[in-house]
Amino acid sequence: MHLPSLDRAAELREESGVIDRLRTEPSTRVIVVRDGRVRVADDLLVRVAPTEPVDATWALLGRDDSGTPLLLAALPSESASIDAAPEETWFGLRDLGGRLAAAESEILVEALALAAWLRDAPFCPTCGGGTEIRQAGWSRRCLVCGREHFPRTDPAVIVAVESRDGERLLLGANANWGGRMYSCFAGFVEAGESLESTVHRELAEESGVRLSALRYVSSQPWPFPRSLMVGFRAVVDDETDARPDGEEIIDVRWFTRAEITSSLAGEGPVGLPGRASIARALIVDWLEGGA
Repeated sequence: MHLPSLDRAAELREESGVIDRLRTEPSTRVIVVRDGRVRVADDLLVRVAPTEPVDATWALLGRDDSGTPLLLAALPSESASIDAAPEETWFGLRDLGGRLAAAESEILVEALALAAWLRDAPFCPTCGGGTEIRQAGWSRRCLVCGREHFPRTDPAVIVAVESRDGERLLLGANANWGGRMYSCFAGFVEAGESLESTVHRELAEESGVRLSALRYVSSQPWPFPRSLMVGFRAVVDDETDARPDGEEIIDVRWFTRAEITSSLAGEGPVGLPGRASIARALIVDWLEGGA
């Protein structure tokens, strides 16, 4: 389990002018986000001086494990202020896969999620009025009705379903992937639902199976655009019930350990999720016996 190494420095968010102050301090470093991508060199996030980005929306990320203040500079798509950097140095979360160390990934996901919210939520969802950014980028106050809004996180479940003897794994092919890749079953939590209820409902809807056992494994923030994936492992009640819903899931299939091992190595018979996703972690957790 990865323990957080990023100090989000929440106590600084109420300091008036904290962003301006930190931008004048030579020790401050900045993570620049453009169109959901960041600059990476030698498997490390590129940190630039606070004087380098212009035309950015700014926010406080916190302090890294060395105590260095970190700011976010979210660039508009058309910005040319830092676009002179080679295009091949810009990466999204899916591009990076499992290349980054846990501490770097933690900063990456926070920066991507907060940048997306700052970009996508300029207006009040209550009255439609314009908003002003407050709390060092962590809230918006409506200039019309005065409501305060915060970055939202939408919970979703994702489940690795195994056979009763534990020797096979049930995966599904999403219609969006054209049948080229199989993965764990996932879905968003609906209003008034518990996580456990969501797991049972999603599996019944997407694969037709009922579950006899369920346990939590781990979670992963997933900024596409603002999800928290809550991972479970489950045991199926009746293996013969498995069938796709025909709309979102176009195929379901039981895989042996040998088939999963081969597919993880890229040798088939099917494609599996990339290293950046909790889906792959759940599959590997099952394969390795849940250690």
